Amino acid sequence: MIELKTPAEVDRMHVTGRFVAEILTEVGRLADVGVNLMDLEHHVRGMIKRRGAESCYWDYAPSFGKGPFRNVICLSVNDAVLHGLPHDYVLRDGDVLTADLAVSIDGWAADSARTVIVGTPDEEDLRIVRATEVALEAAIAAARPGNRLGDISAAIGAVAAEYGYPVNTEFGGHGIGRTMHEDLHVPNKGAAGRGMTLKPGLTLALEPWFARGTDRIVFDPDGWTIRSADGSRTAHSEHTVAVTEGAARVLTRREDESNG
Repeated sequence: MIELKTPAEVDRMHVTGRFVAEILTEVGRLADVGVNLMDLEHHVRGMIKRRGAESCYWDYAPSFGKGPFRNVICLSVNDAVLHGLPHDYVLRDGDVLTADLAVSIDGWAADSARTVIVGTPDEEDLRIVRATEVALEAAIAAARPGNRLGDISAAIGAVAAEYGYPVNTEFGGHGIGRTMHEDLHVPNKGAAGRGMTLKPGLTLALEPWFARGTDRIVFDPDGWTIRSADGSRTAHSEHTVAVTEGAARVLTRREDESNG
């Protein structure tokens, strides 16, 4: 069932979204050479606890996972792109780190992800990170009333094609609101003019992610971490947005982020 949110409910999601943005800003600040992923995990746990929020990840047990997820943030490094299980790994110079986070406050969820480069950046890594950011802004621009769901997917796919990156459609965006995952799957590639008509009050998590050399994925033995099948590096950008009467409202925009 697709639930359209009232303006007051979108405001409550925005409260959560601002907190998610605050955490991802902090993770970006702390991610440095010599930092252990588990230190980031525990820092985020503390922030969530102090705020009185709830992690949407803790005890999450979808069909593709291996047992319940017992962490509060996904941390994916280099060729890992989705659902990275925090573990005892010390960040190195040039690592590409994706942080993905969803929390709930007073019953309303928000979900966002960002990719940062630790230490000295490689130009090709900067390029793929930028591609996901451009694709996300294109998706946000397409999330307008009267457009179709396929317009969002097509906008993401067009940016991927422009940059020369293949697109995986197994995992993509989704509905969000009272829970982290609500009805609607938003593939990162699709046909414009197809799919349901977008209406004000629809809330979506839009999340383009690309790998440099393949659209195929593999899972780690942990049952969670998803990597590019060819070992090429990856990037992932995500925001929670609400369709309004005009331009989409971005509920997880960070202060350190340019607005398009």
